[in-house]
Amino acid sequence: MNQRNTFISGMVAIIFLIISCSKFEPEAPDDDSILDGPVNGLTYEQNRQFLAGDIAFNNEIFTPATGLGPIFVATSCGSCHAGDGKGTPFTTLVRFGQTDSTGNKFLHLGGPQLQNRAIPGFQTEVIPNGATSSKFTPPANTGLGFLELVSDEDILSMSDPEDSNGDGISGVPSFGYLPEFITPNSNAVVKNGKYIHRFGKKAAAYNLLHQTVNAYNQDMGITSTFTPHDVYSGHTIDPEVSDKTVRDVVFYLQTLKAPIPRSKGNGNFETGKALFTQINCSGCHTPQLQTGYSSVSALSNKTIYPYTDMLLHDMGAELDDGYTEGFAKTSEWRTPPLWGLGLSPNSQGGQYFLMHDGRAKSIEEAIMMHGGEAKLSKDKFNLLNESEKSAIIHFLKSL
Repeated sequence: MNQRNTFISGMVAIIFLIISCSKFEPEAPDDDSILDGPVNGLTYEQNRQFLAGDIAFNNEIFTPATGLGPIFVATSCGSCHAGDGKGTPFTTLVRFGQTDSTGNKFLHLGGPQLQNRAIPGFQTEVIPNGATSSKFTPPANTGLGFLELVSDEDILSMSDPEDSNGDGISGVPSFGYLPEFITPNSNAVVKNGKYIHRFGKKAAAYNLLHQTVNAYNQDMGITSTFTPHDVYSGHTIDPEVSDKTVRDVVFYLQTLKAPIPRSKGNGNFETGKALFTQINCSGCHTPQLQTGYSSVSALSNKTIYPYTDMLLHDMGAELDDGYTEGFAKTSEWRTPPLWGLGLSPNSQGGQYFLMHDGRAKSIEEAIMMHGGEAKLSKDKFNLLNESEKSAIIHFLKSL
């Protein structure tokens, strides 16, 4: 009987200890306060592939023994996208060598990307004399799978190359040629052998496979069956990352959840949203889009709120770096999605680094840098009183 009482007392003490300790464990963050995590509705197998991609993206750190370099920018995917958020000046990339639609003239000298790090025994790259260059801050990753599924027809419907409605905005799709490893969608729009591209600062990547393969090769010097050319020597070498890993990472990026708005329904949120539309910021940052069919039902035929039209817009002389990609002009930039904007400081050291190169240190500063097609909206913003401006900033931080 004494042994039984002792056992029961011991079990009660253990349970009490577990309960007590659990009170000191940190609570899990709210879903709307973080960018990473899978979209709801994935199957068991899809969640397994998401996890495999997550591990490859965030945990796999390349070394010379596993293929890193010999020249490179980063040692892992996640090092440029902490928590799947925006990058910082320390992770900003440098692209060089193309000034117009005739292509990059410095491919034989390391273009299009500057590899500013090297393994022992090798020299880092330098920008060649005569090459223009631009800095690209890594974007947030979330919601990309939804953007990949917006139809070409919908993107074209938002385009207004002649500014027929007279609002000063004349966005155009980014058309480009496909690499051999890409199979276009069956309903893709083709124009003179070129397809609509949608990812990257200049919308130079067709889809997330295109973007991922380029990142492995250009950022880390990692070859694959898709891009078997070593960035240092230019020679074809054996793959340093498997097809499965590449496709797992692509699936991970496709199935990251979209950012969840905060303060929705709040009076300041609604006022800011109305003013955002009133001054026609929504002319480029289109609030609502629709995805097409996907074999991943969690992404298929969904209404999304990314605040982008995925088009190229002329942003004026101040944002013209004299460098371009694909067939975009040097002053043209793809409209970046605004969802998750308020969470950017979480991955940027507690502050903002906005615009394509991180030069803006606040949302208002970023607005002030808008020129070209966005100048009219910027001027209207400047005419608002301080309360109205604050409402728009509040709205944007809540997305």
